[in-house]
Amino acid sequence: MGRKSETPRRREPDRSTSKDASGQNGHASGSMDPQIELRRKHPPLESSSPASQTARLMGRDDFSLNEKPPLTPTSPSTDTSFFDLPRQDRRNFLLLVLLYFLQGIPMGLAGGSVPFLLKSHLSYGQIGVFSLASYPYSLKLLWSPIVDAVWSPALGRRKSWILPIQTCSGFGMIYLGGRIKDMMVSAGASDGSGVWSFTGWWFFLVFLCATQDIAVDGWALTLLSSPNLSYASTAQTVGLTAGHFLSYTVFLAFNSPDFANRWFRSTPSEVGVMTLGGYLTVWGWFYLIVTLGLAMLKREEKTKEKDSIMEVYRSMIGILKLKNIQSIIIVHLIAKIGFQANDGVTNLKLLDKGFSQEDLALTVLIDFPFEISLGYYAGRWSTAYPAMHIWCWAFIGRLIAAVLAQGVVMIFPKDGVQTWYLLTVIASHIFSTFMNTVMFVAISAFHAKISDPLIGGTYMTLLATVSNLGGTFPRYFILKLVDYFTVATCHPPSSPPKDLKGDLVTSTFSCALESQKHICLEGGGTCDISRDGYYITNVVCVLIGVMTFWTYIRPAAMKLQALPLRAWRLVDPDTR
Repeated sequence: MGRKSETPRRREPDRSTSKDASGQNGHASGSMDPQIELRRKHPPLESSSPASQTARLMGRDDFSLNEKPPLTPTSPSTDTSFFDLPRQDRRNFLLLVLLYFLQGIPMGLAGGSVPFLLKSHLSYGQIGVFSLASYPYSLKLLWSPIVDAVWSPALGRRKSWILPIQTCSGFGMIYLGGRIKDMMVSAGASDGSGVWSFTGWWFFLVFLCATQDIAVDGWALTLLSSPNLSYASTAQTVGLTAGHFLSYTVFLAFNSPDFANRWFRSTPSEVGVMTLGGYLTVWGWFYLIVTLGLAMLKREEKTKEKDSIMEVYRSMIGILKLKNIQSIIIVHLIAKIGFQANDGVTNLKLLDKGFSQEDLALTVLIDFPFEISLGYYAGRWSTAYPAMHIWCWAFIGRLIAAVLAQGVVMIFPKDGVQTWYLLTVIASHIFSTFMNTVMFVAISAFHAKISDPLIGGTYMTLLATVSNLGGTFPRYFILKLVDYFTVATCHPPSSPPKDLKGDLVTSTFSCALESQKHICLEGGGTCDISRDGYYITNVVCVLIGVMTFWTYIRPAAMKLQALPLRAWRLVDPDTR
């Protein structure tokens, strides 16, 4: 192919940087249209054909093939705040926040509130069984090509999935709301054997949220203009954090009888002002209302081309064959091992020590505004600096946070929670949340910048899936390890107490599991923990995190950041 110009042109640094950030294809000059690389797969019906677009671009005076391919974009030309965004981007950003917020409602329950409500009935290992309910987020890659390939032109590529999924989620939450109390009783019955059926219902609800997430992630790549794609991760952080906060912190606070009696009642009661069933029902109806508004008020850009399911699956397999994709998958699968004990056990251990549910709710309540504001600024940092550099610094911060959290648990006051200790817990929690938020936003921004909109939903889902899988698959085993390493013995009382709630304990036995601990305490015994498995497990996790970070994760992350955009793209043989 003949070149447009034989003499290489001098690149303008400020201009090329801006274009690189916008997503060039690595073959044209720095002044080429930034939308070429991040184009939509399905152009509007009124747009010209690809052949005419190509001819027009190649006919431009500034077209050249002489320049080196750009690196993976690290930032747009300026550090853009929300109010500097175009009006359409601001509207679409708020829409994305709302859609991600809806996902956060059931996810906050499944990942936060419900395990706490089950803690009084189940052991750590049995709660680990319930953690399987979050696995659809780590398995959604299996059906993401279907979401990318099957849709109705009448509704639009993304709304074809979002509308029915949110409708099913709304009715599902209403159904659970009317039966959740009896289902939780059954989950704790027969020594916790009923937890499997209870987990199945939540698995289905999370499956719906994960499917919606595929469609929303793909939509985000076309709703926002290419220079502002990093705001997709900011919308995800703000929306999911707000939804999770509402279903976790706010719900636990209002569900707590102590909190309600202290702040809202003159006459004490044994129940909170908000029940799990009522909460599910209210948000189920809210889901349906938002879905109706989305169907009537938001139009999706019409498209005229569709790929078959097998074509999308073949594209996904092609992506998996890329060596840099294989590298980032390995990074994601091992990156979160170092934080697993801190993320999954620390708060539960605080409750075991005597930290009240009310104080924990207050801790997360204070932490929430920090998490939202830091999520916004982390998104801006990810546009101004290389995303993987920020991610690596946050990785180190999370390892430090895990060590500090263990120290906070170890110094729990024997005479109960005092003001100084509550402030210590809050400070530790804010630091951990800060690092977690920055790490999440940075990697999400990197995913958005390297994902190919040609198969946007599948590409984003693949990257998000392996990231989620790295956080979910170790959780079950970490909780099992805590039980395994824990050594606790129940000692019988010297004299039978008058307020026995169970059979009198007459001999020593192990009380490491939660069910055994209940039998011990209700029988008047004392459960003496001689070795706490949490401390051992957390130390092992942090050591694994340190070794993997310095030997593999950091060097791999720096190499991935330096790759050109075309290294993340599939090459169509017909275009060679």
